[in-house]
Amino acid sequence: MTRTKIGISIQGTSIYLDDRTVVLSEAIAKKWKIPTNQSLTLRFGSAKQDVKVVSASISNSLRLNSALASKIGLHNGAQLCLHYRQHTSTLSIGPLIGVMISRVYENSADRPFGAITAFCREMAEACNMFGALVCFFPPEEMRASASSVSAYSFSNGSWSKKTFPIPNVIYNRLTSRKYENLTNVQHFMKDVKSRFGTDIFNEKYLNKTEVFEALHKDSNLHGYLPESYLFKNYQMLKSMASRHQVLFLKPITGSLGKGIIRIRKESGEAYTCHFTNLSGARKQSFSSLTGVFQALAGKLKTQRYQLQQGLDLITSDSRPVDFRSLVQKGAQGQWSITSIVGRIAGTQHFVSNLARGGSLTTAGGALAKSSLAASTRVSVLGRLRKASLDIARGIEAQIPNHFGELGIDLAVDNSGKVWLLEVNSKPSKDDNTPLHHERKIRPSVKQIVQYARYLAKF
Repeated sequence: MTRTKIGISIQGTSIYLDDRTVVLSEAIAKKWKIPTNQSLTLRFGSAKQDVKVVSASISNSLRLNSALASKIGLHNGAQLCLHYRQHTSTLSIGPLIGVMISRVYENSADRPFGAITAFCREMAEACNMFGALVCFFPPEEMRASASSVSAYSFSNGSWSKKTFPIPNVIYNRLTSRKYENLTNVQHFMKDVKSRFGTDIFNEKYLNKTEVFEALHKDSNLHGYLPESYLFKNYQMLKSMASRHQVLFLKPITGSLGKGIIRIRKESGEAYTCHFTNLSGARKQSFSSLTGVFQALAGKLKTQRYQLQQGLDLITSDSRPVDFRSLVQKGAQGQWSITSIVGRIAGTQHFVSNLARGGSLTTAGGALAKSSLAASTRVSVLGRLRKASLDIARGIEAQIPNHFGELGIDLAVDNSGKVWLLEVNSKPSKDDNTPLHHERKIRPSVKQIVQYARYLAKF
C-alpha cells in the first residue's frame, strides 16, 4: 500500500482553523485526490469527526486546532501515516497501536513500566520510524463501553499520560494470567473488538496441555511432539515410566523453568527426582515409583502438571542445550523467523532458562559445541527453522485465538531429531536481546510494529 507520512501540527483557532477545519499540504491533497472545502470524515483510532479540508502550500503536515485535536485524541508533533478512502470519504491518520501492560510505577520517571521500560521506549522509536503512534496502559485503565483510554506515550525524551481513542490494534503484553483474567480486562477486549473492530493479538496465555493437545490434532506435527499428557494419576505415571527412562513434570501454566521436576529410573526399582529451585536442583532418591508418586501427591493438589517424555538432548560441556525460536508476523501478515538462539543450562540446573542460570549463544554456536557430526549440524539448523514455522502455523490453525508472535522452545536429541518443548505466547523481551546489543531498534520490535500497521491497513 502507498503511504504518506505527515506531521501533526496543533495550532490556535484562526480564520482558517476552527474545530471543523483542517489544513493539509497541497501536494498531499493532490496526490491522494482529497476533496477540499467539502465535508469528509477524519479518523484516528476509533475517533471520527466530520471536517472540511483546506489545502495550503505547506510541507508534509496536517494542521488542526486544539479543540479538534483534543476531541479525537491527536497530539502535537506525532509523525503518522495518512491515507484517503474515496468510497467512504474517510481521511485516516494512524495507526494508533495500544499495548496492554501489567503495571505502571508512577513514582519512577526512568522506569515507569519496570523491566519492560526499555522495550516500550524501543516500540515508541520504531513507531516513529514507521509513521505510527503507540500508547501503553495497565488493567485499571480498561473498561467496557469506553470510547477512549488514558495511556502513556513517549515524546520529547519523556513519558506522559494522555487521553487517546481506542487504538486500531492492541498488543497484549500482560505478563500475568491474574491480570489477563480480570473481569474488566476481559470485558474491555471483547467490547473493543465488537464495537470498533479493534484487532487484539497475543490475546491470551497458552498452557502446555492446550498446546500439545491442539498440535496433536495435526498428524503432520506428530514427529515434533514428545509423548505428553496432563498428569492425572499413578497409573499414568507407571505407564509412562515403563516406556521412558526419564520423565519431566512441568507446571502447565509455569514459566522461567519454575517448578519443573525430572524423574529418572535408576537400577532396579529405584528412582531419582530433581526439583528445580533458584539455587539449583534439589535431589531426592526413592526406592520405588510408588514412593515418587506419594512425594508428588501434595503438589498435585495445588498445581496441574504436564507429564512428558524425557529426551536425550545434545549437550555443551556436559550441560543440556535447547533453542528458543522467536516466530513473528510482519508487514505482510505472514509467519517468519526473527531469531533462533541456543540456551545452555547452568552448571547446577537441568533447565536452560536464563532465570535459572542458563546462558545464551547463537544456534550455530550451540550446535558447534555439541557432539553432533559437522554434516548433521547444518541440516539441524534447517530442521529447527522448519519446525518453528510448522508449529506456529499449527497453533494458528488449531487454537482459535489471534497470535502475532510466539516463542517456540525446541530441543535436539543426539540423533539430530528436533522436538517441541513448549510454546510461549508472551515471549520475554529480554530473552531475545541480541547477543551483541547496541542502542538500536531490534528486528523483533520492528516486526511487531509492522504487523500492527498491516492489521490496521496502513
